[in-house]
Amino acid sequence: MNRSTFEAELESNGRLIYPNAGVSMMPLLRQDRDLMIIEKPKGRLKRYDGALYVRKDGKYIMHRVLKVRENDYVICGDNCIKKERGITDAQIIGVLRGVIRDGKEISESDKKYRLYVHIWCDLYYLRVSVLFSIKAVRALWRRIKKVFVKK
Repeated sequence: MNRSTFEAELESNGRLIYPNAGVSMMPLLRQDRDLMIIEKPKGRLKRYDGALYVRKDGKYIMHRVLKVRENDYVICGDNCIKKERGITDAQIIGVLRGVIRDGKEISESDKKYRLYVHIWCDLYYLRVSVLFSIKAVRALWRRIKKVFVKK
């Protein structure tokens, strides 16, 4: 589905169910396995909402709202370290309302979903430390393998 089709689907039906592509929202969304339930936003987004937005380079991104500011949002993927600032309402085309995992729908109002979102966002700096450490260990392991494992 291309950009105009995403927007057309949301405009005509108010809802879009689409497979996840990418790893920025792991562990909530598994690449090529889970379906996202996206709706057209009704007003401004709230903290913890999953926002489908279009970057200035034209790419579609699903990240989570960490902070709502007067004229924009601070957004970050669940599996990302870097926050994006300056995301405006004009860039946002949809909001994540649920996930279909293994055929079962999980709503954003589900208690386990809400607990995950609060822990994941409220402990942002701890999460970033863990993700950074994991990435550093993987990079070190790749270097070690390169030196000691000959092809």
